[in-house]
Amino acid sequence: MKTNALKGMKDILPAEQKLRDYVQGKILETYRASGFERISTPMLEDAENLDKSEGGDNLNLIFKVLKRGDKLDSALAANPIDEKALSDMGLRYDLTLPLSRFFAANRNELQFPFKVIQTDRVFRAERPQKGRSREFVQCDIDILGDSSCNAEVELIDVTARALLNIGFDDFVININDRRILRNMLENMGFASQSLDSVCITFDKMDKIGPEGVEAELKEKELPENAIKALVDFISKGSQISLEDVIAKCADSSIADDLKYIIATVEKIAGKKYSIAYTPNLVRGQGYYTGVVFEIASPRFSGAVGGGGRYDNMIGKFIGQQVPAVGFSIGFERICSILLDSDYKIPGEKEKCALLYEDSTAFPEVMAAAEKLRADYSVAILKKAKKAGPQFDMLEKQGYTKFAGFKDGSLFVK
Repeated sequence: MKTNALKGMKDILPAEQKLRDYVQGKILETYRASGFERISTPMLEDAENLDKSEGGDNLNLIFKVLKRGDKLDSALAANPIDEKALSDMGLRYDLTLPLSRFFAANRNELQFPFKVIQTDRVFRAERPQKGRSREFVQCDIDILGDSSCNAEVELIDVTARALLNIGFDDFVININDRRILRNMLENMGFASQSLDSVCITFDKMDKIGPEGVEAELKEKELPENAIKALVDFISKGSQISLEDVIAKCADSSIADDLKYIIATVEKIAGKKYSIAYTPNLVRGQGYYTGVVFEIASPRFSGAVGGGGRYDNMIGKFIGQQVPAVGFSIGFERICSILLDSDYKIPGEKEKCALLYEDSTAFPEVMAAAEKLRADYSVAILKKAKKAGPQFDMLEKQGYTKFAGFKDGSLFVK
């Protein structure tokens, strides 16, 4: 039997789990205080739903589940075997598709607009590396049913406050609009039907760099002049301002909306965090229809959160458009940054180990522990015959106080 967790997944020891519980608790506290309500959805989704979700490269990373019993036998007996026919469900790769299905199924029971929290595990068949696992937690908030820019402003504000409330303050919200980006790409010479493919490649820039983006676009046999224009655009980076692209934007209201969001967030933020127009921000998922945003931090090379507007997703289920926008905190990356910086949970009680020897006095030991819990986090343990290794392990686990119970008397040192 193998003791190691599967590749790309991990066991979590108590010290890290305590940090994760605290971080998730503060995030949930902020979300709920802002009027968002939490739901849960199954880990498994229908394979057809996943395939039609426009998840970009994530569609190639779905963990598929084989059919069962006679259905599997029939699929295996086919000649030739149809790989798609072998699976009828898969593990969710993010929480947006499950939320859209949930809303479509339960919309008559929900407040409108629906402000919703999801904190749950998702799965992607990634190549494991730092910051990328096959199983990870996402912390999402979404607003369904509000087409105004105020929905984006509120999501940015609530997400930023959640990060600030856990002491994470060196971050910037980068923002763009997929409609502006698509318009720019068409002006560069890319055909409209190729834009989704171009965006999927462009979104990989933090992984493969400008050279990798150029090489992949050439492999897709896209126009050389358009590729060159995109590479030139990438090289300019942050030198391009929103004003630079407004003149090229076919619909001025799109740029006006983006300007409104940025100005309003800057006013609300009060310099606690910043927001910046980022012309090369893409977000690889094809379901985004408008504004997109990411959280950047100097303590991590990639994004530590992201989201955007996906007004067409729910319509795939119910045949009518429902405006929707969401923001996801990269929970795993935030926790990793905090662990690397030796983050201390504010206000945490000292850990005290109450060691006892006489098992017959256990009721008195329990009562003594309850008194100590007014000042400490107390664990009750039978004192080992060899006390040295036991004390060493307890100190390693963060215990700073030790109590004893002997002859009816309690002492702490």
